[in-house]
Amino acid sequence: MITQKMKYALKALLVLGDESGRDQPQPLTIEAIARRSGTPKRFLEQILLEIRNAGIVSSIRGRAGGYSLVKRPEDIAISELLRLIDGPIAPLPCLSRSAYQRCDDCTDEATCRLRKVFAEVFWSYLILIDSLSLADMLRSEAVAARVTAD
Repeated sequence: MITQKMKYALKALLVLGDESGRDQPQPLTIEAIARRSGTPKRFLEQILLEIRNAGIVSSIRGRAGGYSLVKRPEDIAISELLRLIDGPIAPLPCLSRSAYQRCDDCTDEATCRLRKVFAEVFWSYLILIDSLSLADMLRSEAVAARVTAD
């Protein structure tokens, strides 16, 4: 399950992704992002700072300033965002790519039945989540809007 913080991050990035797809994209203020995404401004400031520090968005100060995407939506992996915002996504610490830890109560990983079962489920999940990008989410939103309009 993703956290509320991750949902806010995705909503903000979807707004920035929509803006980047325009003919003349403009940086968006936190206020504009909050309004368009339905995200509380006070949470958005910290989230955008984390995303900016990761090199996904940039910020420009001043009256004409705001936030914009640095990377193309196709190059923003949802799994990267999940790890950035929510931390490790593995169900067990011994399955984590980025934060591996041996389980305290495990005597032998090679024969651990919990690890084996969760590994199979987790690898299937990883294949799916690693293949998703912000562009996929932007496309699915556009498809949903067309279906609703018809």
